Amino acid sequence: MGFEELLGNEQLRQNLRSSIGRGRISHFYLICGPEGSGKHTLARLLSAAILCESEEKPCSACTACRKVFANTHPDVITVTDPEHKNVAVKIVRQIREDVFIRPNEGSHKIYIFPQELGIEGQNALLKILEEPPSYGVFLLLSDNPEKLLPTIRSRCTELALNALPESLLRRELTRQFPDADAAALDAAIERSGGYLGQAISLLESGTEEDPQTEGFVRSFASRDALALLQVLVPMEKWKRDQLIPVLKRWTELLHSALLCRSGMKAISPAARELGSKRSSAELMQAISHIQKAITYAQGNVSVAAICSHLSWVLR
Repeated sequence: MGFEELLGNEQLRQNLRSSIGRGRISHFYLICGPEGSGKHTLARLLSAAILCESEEKPCSACTACRKVFANTHPDVITVTDPEHKNVAVKIVRQIREDVFIRPNEGSHKIYIFPQELGIEGQNALLKILEEPPSYGVFLLLSDNPEKLLPTIRSRCTELALNALPESLLRRELTRQFPDADAAALDAAIERSGGYLGQAISLLESGTEEDPQTEGFVRSFASRDALALLQVLVPMEKWKRDQLIPVLKRWTELLHSALLCRSGMKAISPAARELGSKRSSAELMQAISHIQKAITYAQGNVSVAAICSHLSWVLR
């Protein structure tokens, strides 16, 4: 596996191989790039390389590497706070105390921060970054490093991930999605900004639709009021928590159809069909109606009344 698992970014990979091969390991790495750029992949590869027991690091074969890639290494700690947007300062303080407990079995103790830190959390982390123990390593992942305090950034080794060349991105997407049509691949590449993770998410979310959504697309695109009624009437018996996600998906498709009409490529065949059969004004009007229906569903209006209303205004 090695650093080749991280696609593109050849200069970055070369620099990491050289520095780690010479035993030059930073106490603090800032891994930055947009969502889907490979930050988590690089964090895992870097952790394995730091703890690797072989000459070529990471070798992916030694006990340490296997444990890192299996997420079972006791000296690689991922710091998250599922209950909050930012990692709470009390958790950072706990990590600050834990770092002085020596590694269980590796040469280093690595803390990965995949979640944003607020100002208080950054200040709490800064205290340990100023004088870390020799074995302590911190990996901070960030979509927007400009949000970090200057005092934090000044102490880091910054690893910035770049977009992939179109040829490499297309090759990898074709390998992972052999059944995707050319239009969907083109749209994913265009809208991803060159980042594989974003392209994968776009393709995964834009190819398969539930039966109600398929029925909505067919009937609305063809202006078939009876077919639309046949889609909505069975939905009158649904609960609100069933209805709302489907209506949100309809608005997503309508928004994509609007973008399609403005010249952007759409990943979903359903969005392409809507964009080709309905005008921009009709799409915007439908979005407005469905968004109101979502608001009604989040309130006290019955699902039956909402579906009945949609069958009338979308006909």
